[in-house]
Amino acid sequence: MTTRDKWPASVIPTPLRDGLFQDRVVLITGGGTGIGRAMALEFAALGARIATCGRRAEPIDALGEELRTRGHTEFHAPCDIRDADAVNAYVDAVVGKLGGIDVLVNNAGGQFPAPAVSMTPKGFDTVVRNNLVGTFNVTHAVGTRVMVPRRRGRIINIIANIFRGFPGMVHTGAARAGVENMTKTLAVEWAPHNIQVNAIAPGTIVSTGTDRYPPELMDKAENETPARRLGAPEEVSHLACFLASDAADYITGTTIYIDGAASLWGNIWEI
Repeated sequence: MTTRDKWPASVIPTPLRDGLFQDRVVLITGGGTGIGRAMALEFAALGARIATCGRRAEPIDALGEELRTRGHTEFHAPCDIRDADAVNAYVDAVVGKLGGIDVLVNNAGGQFPAPAVSMTPKGFDTVVRNNLVGTFNVTHAVGTRVMVPRRRGRIINIIANIFRGFPGMVHTGAARAGVENMTKTLAVEWAPHNIQVNAIAPGTIVSTGTDRYPPELMDKAENETPARRLGAPEEVSHLACFLASDAADYITGTTIYIDGAASLWGNIWEI
């Protein structure tokens, strides 16, 4: 039994108004699965044109087909966000195909649970390069090539529950902390360009990404969450759509936790 069988993440309809992002272009990295897929579907349902990328072609090909079947405009292509040259080429392709980029959601990332004593330097470096360096590569390319010249844009960074450190996930904890600081830094540097930069820190969200986690770890996550349940990808998507909307025009440089109060109370990793 997978974690998604035990804690089904049912599709939660969008609470936002139709046409909210009409004719806007939203780029979502790692958009083929999990939270990224939920965001792509919701932004598209609200009128946006969707650009997605990922290292593996199969998930983004499937998402692209689903979006087109529903009548939405989309563009997708494989892209390794760790490769700055590949990112620059991908961003130029998005602009060429869709006409610009209004919203960037840095969702791509990956990690695996492991104590620090068993973490190899290679494993640590791989996750940091993907989650931190890759996020900077995409943000820099979109910012300098599109948003700063046009003097407008929204950037949303998906990080993790790092409020009290990240025991059992030292590699991604360090990387996501770096992204959170980058969020604050760019919020200040790019505020004069009318670019808002924020971060979302999800708690344990039931998706394809949690299938690799041991069932006992998921049990503990549920029990240690004050809300006594785990989250659904759509709940993170709703928050991302709000931050990308005009209603959030004066919000920048902040991190919003969406975790059922787990960051304030729960301890998943045994000491």
